[in-house]
Amino acid sequence: MARDDVAGLILAGGQGSRMNGQDKGLVILRGDPMAAHVARRLAPQVGRLIISANRHAPAYAQYGEVVADGASELGDWQGPLMGIAAALSSVSVQDTAAPQWLVVSPCDTPFVPADLAQRLIGTALAADAPMAYAVAHGQRHSACMALRTALLPELLTYLRGGDRKVGLWQARAGAVEANFDDAPPHAFMNVNTPEDLALAERYASQ
Repeated sequence: MARDDVAGLILAGGQGSRMNGQDKGLVILRGDPMAAHVARRLAPQVGRLIISANRHAPAYAQYGEVVADGASELGDWQGPLMGIAAALSSVSVQDTAAPQWLVVSPCDTPFVPADLAQRLIGTALAADAPMAYAVAHGQRHSACMALRTALLPELLTYLRGGDRKVGLWQARAGAVEANFDDAPPHAFMNVNTPEDLALAERYASQ
């Protein structure tokens, strides 16, 4: 899969409620915002990098193209699927030169694998599925996924129906698991709390 056929998305639209309301993508880890750590890992894997965010757009703009998190008709702070819909809307699926895949990572997963895109898309293609999500060491990481950009209409229908659950939408769309058991134990670590951040600092120093 050529890089130009793949766009990347960093989800940075959360409220950071367990991080004392901080914008988690801009929380500092080893001297850099967490979004910078994710961008450094994801950008080499994709042809275009998008960040969905509800605030601090200028700060995020140094890492990629910033899109507002979600469509106004559905409201703000509606969860990761809204950020995905915003990113898909920014990619013209009618344009034959547009990316065919979107690879997604949350902004608070600073150690995301350097081969995330290749393995997720490869798994989806092998299964003739429109989407794949990461599973590692018995844990599902639904927000780390690759999906065909043509899924936008289906996703908007799901959201307009009032549902927001990522796993339910993935099941309805026919997503498959991509196994990352060979990845380091902290590869999909979510930094949700100050305690998690302290642990991530230790991992990052290794």
